[in-house]
Amino acid sequence: MIQEIPRLILASASPRRRELMALFGLPYEVEPSRYEEPGSPSEPVNMTEFVTGLATNKALDVATRVSEGWIIGADTEVALETGEFGTPLGKPNDPADARRMVAQLAGRWHTVSTGIAVIEVVESEIVSTHAEAVHTRVKFRALTDAMIADYVATDEPLDKAGAYGAQGYAAPFIEAFDGDFFNVVGLPLCALGQMLERAGLNWSQYRSAMPPIIG
Repeated sequence: MIQEIPRLILASASPRRRELMALFGLPYEVEPSRYEEPGSPSEPVNMTEFVTGLATNKALDVATRVSEGWIIGADTEVALETGEFGTPLGKPNDPADARRMVAQLAGRWHTVSTGIAVIEVVESEIVSTHAEAVHTRVKFRALTDAMIADYVATDEPLDKAGAYGAQGYAAPFIEAFDGDFFNVVGLPLCALGQMLERAGLNWSQYRSAMPPIIG
């Protein structure tokens, strides 16, 4: 009997998350969340609570608009601190702000935190909600002002938390990391897979129902 493949919905327009989501080997839909994120706090917050709250709100927004499926929300933040509490840098307002952020990260450790939320919807009703956070410590090499200016000139940092993309032109800046690298890119796959399983979706069994990938 052919297995019915579950409806997976990614509540994010991020191309990085879309690429990572595809690594589960299952079909999925993209339904960007319309949730308006609040401004970045100016004082340290509990990073786990902060990112899981944002991820859950993003997933909830999409959950109210679908009748069936598993909705996945995510939010990634960067903080200079490396403990439980940190002050999220947010996304830069302009190139000058991006230069300031990257200069702060240069030559030091920082923390990348991603909150992930999984919400199951059945017959337009939310039947379960799960959320957790993953934290990865990242160290940048020392950077000159010219290197920072050249990087910001690519425009890559302008739409990214902490003003850099680990999978992009900032990759040569990363000297070391401690934790899940996919988390730094924006979607910790191992943690998400385990969350889906705990929520009752044994995603790996559905791969046999998918046609083989040729290439």
